[in-house]
Amino acid sequence: MPDFATYQKQAGTTAIYPGRGTGNFVYPALGLAGETGEICEKIKKVIRDDGGVVSPEVRGLLAKELGDVLWYLATLASELGLDLDQIAADNLAKLSNRKQTGRLQGSGDLR
Repeated sequence: MPDFATYQKQAGTTAIYPGRGTGNFVYPALGLAGETGEICEKIKKVIRDDGGVVSPEVRGLLAKELGDVLWYLATLASELGLDLDQIAADNLAKLSNRKQTGRLQGSGDLR
C-alpha cells in the first residue's frame, strides 16, 4: 500500500492536462471541487432516497469518488510544490494541538 509521497509521485504519471507541471493549480483545483461535488450529490441522494443508509453499492461508488478526490488533491499539491506527507503530518499536528487546547470545535483557521 503506497504512502502519500509514493501516491503523489505515481498520480503525477497519469496527470494529463494543459500546463501540467508548470504551476497550473487551476485545473486540479477545479477537478477537486467537481469530484467533491459528486460525493456530496451521492450523499444527498442517500439522505433523500435511502433514509440516510449507505448501501454497499453506494459505498463502493463513494470509495471511487474519494479516490478521484485524492488524485486531484495530489496533483494540486504537486502543482503548488507541496508534499502530501508533510501536509498530512502538519494537519495531524494542528488537530492534536487543537484537541489539547480544547479548540477542536469552533471556526477560524488560527484557533
